[in-house]
Amino acid sequence: MRVTQSMLASNSLRNLSKSYENLGKYQDQLATGKKINRPSDDPVVAIKGMFYRTNLTEVEQYKRNLTDAYTWIENSEAGIEHTNEAVQRIRELLLQAKNGSNSSDDLKAIGVEISQLKEDLVGVANTQVAGRYIFNGSQTKVAPITIKSDGSLDFSNMNSSKFEVEVSKGIQLKVNANPTNVFSEDFFKTIEDIGSSLSEGKLDNADQLLGDLDEHFETLTAERSELGARYNRLELIDSRVNEQEVIANRILSENEDADMERIITDLTIQESIHRAALSAGAKIIQPTLMDFLR
Repeated sequence: MRVTQSMLASNSLRNLSKSYENLGKYQDQLATGKKINRPSDDPVVAIKGMFYRTNLTEVEQYKRNLTDAYTWIENSEAGIEHTNEAVQRIRELLLQAKNGSNSSDDLKAIGVEISQLKEDLVGVANTQVAGRYIFNGSQTKVAPITIKSDGSLDFSNMNSSKFEVEVSKGIQLKVNANPTNVFSEDFFKTIEDIGSSLSEGKLDNADQLLGDLDEHFETLTAERSELGARYNRLELIDSRVNEQEVIANRILSENEDADMERIITDLTIQESIHRAALSAGAKIIQPTLMDFLR
């Protein structure tokens, strides 16, 4: 086959164009730190990257859900702790009133404090976090206890259903306390009965009221223990999700991130090749007819 000057020039330009393309590829990898910058660069890496990125996005969403779960359980536990302290104080006041050395006015004064504690407990039962009632099951937009115009309490909106958060793939964790075990109608009725008896200046049924209060305290303690057990499980899930995030980031990096040392080396080699190609091309493509006559 006869090789002409035109063929040499065309081949030289094609090779130079390919060299520029390689230089551009290495420079893009160096600038972005990624192996590919478009799916056509390597379809296999691109497809795997989509899968790995989806997996990482899921893990990141579970971490946000875990934060929400922590907030819910921690605020619920704080509310139960506050309720526990209030019940302990009511019990102390009831024992103080029961000792028989108090006058009618003393009993009434104790009754006033218990009434204040009851109002405080209503506020705890209606605790809101980020605009949601945490002690009303799945009905988070409605207060579990409302105060009627006559001052009595309305429990008709109280909901004891589960409020669950997906904290890992396929794992739904209950994060709320059962309000009927913490702020039940019977619980507040016992407190109201204590306050009413004291307001009348007498306490004939002190032993019965004390027994009822202790039963409610035991139920409260059991609910708090269950909440603590769920918090411990939440911490274990959190640890596992954090490990999954580390693994997902590592796999994604191995699939997409460029080996910078290798890229710099390849770029340097390609620059040398490109210079050699330019030099060879300058000799092959003669600029004038006089160069052939020399």
